[in-house]
Amino acid sequence: MPTTSTPADRTHAARRSTSTDVALISCFAALIAVLGIVPPIAVGLPVPITLQTMGVMLAGLVLGARRGALSVLVLLALVAVGLPLLSGGRGGLGVFAGPSAGYLVGFVLGAYVTGWVSERLEGRIPPLAGYLTAAVVGGIGAVYLIGIPVLVWRTGADPLASLVFLPGDLVKASLAAVVAVGVRRALPDR
Repeated sequence: MPTTSTPADRTHAARRSTSTDVALISCFAALIAVLGIVPPIAVGLPVPITLQTMGVMLAGLVLGARRGALSVLVLLALVAVGLPLLSGGRGGLGVFAGPSAGYLVGFVLGAYVTGWVSERLEGRIPPLAGYLTAAVVGGIGAVYLIGIPVLVWRTGADPLASLVFLPGDLVKASLAAVVAVGVRRALPDR
């Protein structure tokens, strides 16, 4: 005999789902901020190598497109009000006018695209391959799509100089894919 849910059951489930979403989004915003504690690596450009891009990739892989992007938006809202949550202890509205502004905006798109690609590949190819593909396309490709043009615009840097980020970003994408496989196995659902 099929069970039917009452309006009260559906309201309770929706509230629980919303609470879970808020908690997960907040946790991943915090994770990205914590990854900013690791000192940045200067590479001769005014934008350093940081671990925060790996957090962006993980947000998309574990939370999916919508919630992953929302976690990055929460982080950027906190940065905008002045909290020093970016690598090197940076925060405030000024970071959105500097050379890394495109990468920060690209983080939102990167988390979304990473999640979107991951969701499309789920069940079609092995998880590790799917997560790595999603992290490369979203966490590198989508972030670079906005980050590099803004860096060039703000500094006049040679666009090819940004390729210095690629080896480290490929390592971060690989690590994010491995971590996502383990985390997704441990979670009953997203």
